[in-house]
Amino acid sequence: MHELTIPIPDDAVRELHIGDTVFLTGTIITGRDAAHKWMIENFIQKTREPLDQDIEVYEALRPILDGGAIYHCGPVVAGLDTGDYRFVAAGPTTSTREEPYQSDVMKHFNAKAVIGKGGMGPKTLFACQEVPCVYLHAIGGAASLIAESVKHVEVVYKLDFGVPEAMWVIGVVDFPAVVTMDSHGESLHEHVLSASKEVFNTLVGA
Repeated sequence: MHELTIPIPDDAVRELHIGDTVFLTGTIITGRDAAHKWMIENFIQKTREPLDQDIEVYEALRPILDGGAIYHCGPVVAGLDTGDYRFVAAGPTTSTREEPYQSDVMKHFNAKAVIGKGGMGPKTLFACQEVPCVYLHAIGGAASLIAESVKHVEVVYKLDFGVPEAMWVIGVVDFPAVVTMDSHGESLHEHVLSASKEVFNTLVGA
């Protein structure tokens, strides 16, 4: 068990290996398709001219993501009418949708952890070695349990994307996850896929 406090230093990232369990404490940001696309187009590839309010959001996100974590999550949030936000459910979103963007986002912001479910592809795995960074697998189907680790909502950005796609800046304590892609080039998802193929080929050949 590794207890990690955000911002996460490089040496702590390097100590992690696939299969390790972690508890994260600190400030993390949720981000799904719209958020990643927005970051790429406006500030990384710069294929769009950002609006003034976009620049303000970007400048606010940079210090949070530097050494920080981005969570692929579309939360269920109470208090939308009053602004007294509270996470009711905070389950992970399937991460492969962010594969076209993730490596560039990790490198640009110096993010040290990406959280989601289902794993990611070779571009992200290679970036994990470069940054360094780890991919953390959150427990699918345990959205209410995970929400208990979300102690408060600090602020929300780009709520115009919609509640699930907005960037929620949240304070977490003992957020549970498992390292399934590490900074040493190992992916538990690839190991499982390889082992499954061997079993399948054995069954087919029998």
